[in-house]
Amino acid sequence: MLARVSHSEGRTSLADYRSALTTRAARRPAIASVLARLPIAMIGISALLYVQRETGSFAAAGLVSAGSLVGVSVGAVIQGRLIDRFGPTRPLLVVAVTLALSMSALVTSIESHAPTAVMVALGAVTGLSEPMVGSASRALWGRLLPPGGARNAAFSYEAISMEVFFILGPGLAGLLVTAPWAGTGLVLGVALQFTGAVLFALSPAVRAWGPATGSSPSLLGALASPGMRTLALAALGFGVVIGFVEVAVPASATEAGHASVGGLLLSAWSLSSVAFGVAYSLRPWPRRLGLRLPALLGAFGALVALLAWPSSLWGLALMMLLAGALITPQSTAHSSTIEVVAPAGTAAEAFGWVLTAVTLGLAVGQSVSGYVVEHAGPSAAFLAASVAGLALAALVWALRGTVRPAVTAPVPSLVGAGQ
Repeated sequence: MLARVSHSEGRTSLADYRSALTTRAARRPAIASVLARLPIAMIGISALLYVQRETGSFAAAGLVSAGSLVGVSVGAVIQGRLIDRFGPTRPLLVVAVTLALSMSALVTSIESHAPTAVMVALGAVTGLSEPMVGSASRALWGRLLPPGGARNAAFSYEAISMEVFFILGPGLAGLLVTAPWAGTGLVLGVALQFTGAVLFALSPAVRAWGPATGSSPSLLGALASPGMRTLALAALGFGVVIGFVEVAVPASATEAGHASVGGLLLSAWSLSSVAFGVAYSLRPWPRRLGLRLPALLGAFGALVALLAWPSSLWGLALMMLLAGALITPQSTAHSSTIEVVAPAGTAAEAFGWVLTAVTLGLAVGQSVSGYVVEHAGPSAAFLAASVAGLALAALVWALRGTVRPAVTAPVPSLVGAGQ
């Protein structure tokens, strides 16, 4: 168990990235995973813009988007548990087909101007059936690579690539909504996700991942581990802080008379996140994961407070670049912590809980931030985000002793397969 902790908390090198990404068995699922995850931040926004364009109502569009987020939150955990239990192939193929059918029904309801409740329900089903290829891909690396630098690099790659997709997704959605048909972005996003999920599910390395053997995990699944619950709390705090900022930044741009700049400002902190994420993975700090989770969340909260200081959008952009540097390191730390605290056989579900916690945090942060912005202004929202992040970091600090290896049987490994 000590070796497991040491490997998970060690450094990576550029050679480790090369070793992970050139592993023969990982090539096909890695490429398929890119296709499936590229539209992950595109589908919800495309649906929102599409509904607004067809109905003329931002209220209806927001409800459909919220329904989709709820569906994704629930689906991440359910699919993760099914993937852990039966392997990824069957669950991913089933949800991919369900996604295609639910998207067709959603488009039909939008085109026919169906009641908002119908569109919200179909949006929720669409979110529920979005294939959780990210969870399966992250868990697959743990089966293809032995503990050490290459596996750590693979986890960092997953976090960094997800951040890139979150940068590209909203821009693609905004571009495609101007196409002759406003539903182009939604259909293209679902088509990419469907294709990537099917190719991933049918790749040899994934098909070799069969059903779990032995006893089933407890009813709590991954959350049976105290360390996993602490990780979920850290992920929740991460989402809360980002949710506050995602509302306050566009509000700042609008207040300054440049509403269209809001999206560019959010992209700015994503860019610094990706750039710093690679450097951080080469020399992570603090070395102990139990300290890393609260330290990164607390530092993130403290840096977000600086966003309340600038009096110009240029100054806000510089502060965004600074605060954004700690986004990908937190995602990488979450992924590394799963390797330590998740009970054996629950890796995909554990990642699903992290996604759910972040999504719920985003929802809480955005809703509270909207109220604060309206009643006290964007600067107050930035300060509130900082207070929330620091408070939750303090809770994670108090629980840092739970971040230790779960005492469970080892997970079957595919190390060496196809290399």
